[in-house]
Amino acid sequence: MTSFNDFGLVEPITRALVDEKYVTPTPIQTQTIPIVLQGRDVIGIAQTGTGKTAAFALPILHHLHTKRLRPEKKSCRVLVLSPTRELSGQISDSFRAYGRHMRPLAVALAIGGVPINRQIRSLAHGVEVLVATPGRLIDLVNQRALTLNQVEILVLDEADRMLDMGFIHDIKRIVAMLRKERQTLFFSATMPQEITRLADAMLRDPARVAVTPPASTVDRVEQRVILTDKSAKPNLLVEVLKTEKTDRVLVFTRTKHGADKVVRALQKTGFAAEAIHGNKSQNQRERVLADFRDGKLRILIATDIAARGIDVDGVSHVVNYDLPNIPESYVHRIGRTARAGADGIAISFCDHEEAPFLRDIERMIRMSIPSTDKRTGERPAHRPAHHNDGNRNNGRPHRGGRQQRGNNGGGGGNSHHGNNSHRSRNGGQGRQVHQAGQQGHQDATAGEPSGIGNVTFLQRSGEPRRNAGHRTQR
Repeated sequence: MTSFNDFGLVEPITRALVDEKYVTPTPIQTQTIPIVLQGRDVIGIAQTGTGKTAAFALPILHHLHTKRLRPEKKSCRVLVLSPTRELSGQISDSFRAYGRHMRPLAVALAIGGVPINRQIRSLAHGVEVLVATPGRLIDLVNQRALTLNQVEILVLDEADRMLDMGFIHDIKRIVAMLRKERQTLFFSATMPQEITRLADAMLRDPARVAVTPPASTVDRVEQRVILTDKSAKPNLLVEVLKTEKTDRVLVFTRTKHGADKVVRALQKTGFAAEAIHGNKSQNQRERVLADFRDGKLRILIATDIAARGIDVDGVSHVVNYDLPNIPESYVHRIGRTARAGADGIAISFCDHEEAPFLRDIERMIRMSIPSTDKRTGERPAHRPAHHNDGNRNNGRPHRGGRQQRGNNGGGGGNSHHGNNSHRSRNGGQGRQVHQAGQQGHQDATAGEPSGIGNVTFLQRSGEPRRNAGHRTQR
């Protein structure tokens, strides 16, 4: 398929795609849309940014248009589950954009962090499409504001993130409320065993779509590491902001408390910055994201809750103020830059305790990240010597094949809760690092990411906003 017109979508949808200036489908759209139009279940293996939203939204809207039914009160015909408020909001916006010429089309959003009464009222007369986070959906069911026995199509987006955030039991409870005669679309960037078991229990003879090979990071992202002392990070961040030619900067910390602390430090030095994390109200998060998207706010401090939830063009720099103790989170973080065909820069601060995290990241992405050493203390012995020679490999993958993350010797290993991979590789110091990682998890609340072990991430490429097809040049 070389054009959206080749799919046979109804005219109101193709007209909306013209309005959005979408011309060429992405690979996952080319493979998925015809299958969904046939009514088959789908397992889609693809990362954020490959065009998943349009891949399921367009054929769903086609189904709703060709099979016009009035939804029953307190019910929905299509249910889309996603792990975060921000991603849910983006999905609902996409449904409204692609269905703008369909009348009537009722799309509702059910997320936490905002009063539930308005959501109850929006569901009173029934809706065609409901996009929800699992927790708020169960709240609505418990308050008898919603029944799920009329769902014709179920979409589970970012399934591995659902597992990561502890939603697996909520999902099983929700699925048990649905009728068996339904179409299920299941999307995940990775397929750990528990996700595979969940998919097997939910889907009937699904078609499998995988659009990209196992890979590491965005090709257009220039990656750098600055080796530093932990106490020097605040001043180092100010130095980076002053010396780099930045547009929008997204700074990641490991904890909510750490994010707020960075905001206060930047504000004292004259930089306007705001934080977004699980302790912020939904109104605060929406306001800050809107300011960041509009360019009113240039520096946004975030925890990993934003790694897959922020779709903002024009992020020139991602700064890992704290390296993530889950290697996969690094990929999602730096994927917030180099979007929509642009280039981007990812700068990571690495202190003594975070050196094992950096090693795990490099094993996973199969490349050595160029580094600059600004430490004042003694260099840790476990930092490989070739990292201290600047841009020796220019940030390119090592030649000579792929390194596998395994459980033998120096393998990257698991980063799951309770895992002892650092201990087996680094002795007593590994235990300290593991404890530091656990502390980071304790600081996060429900709704913040935890860890996934034994997973392989897939290549993502730059994409237009709303995860749709390629735009024409303006």
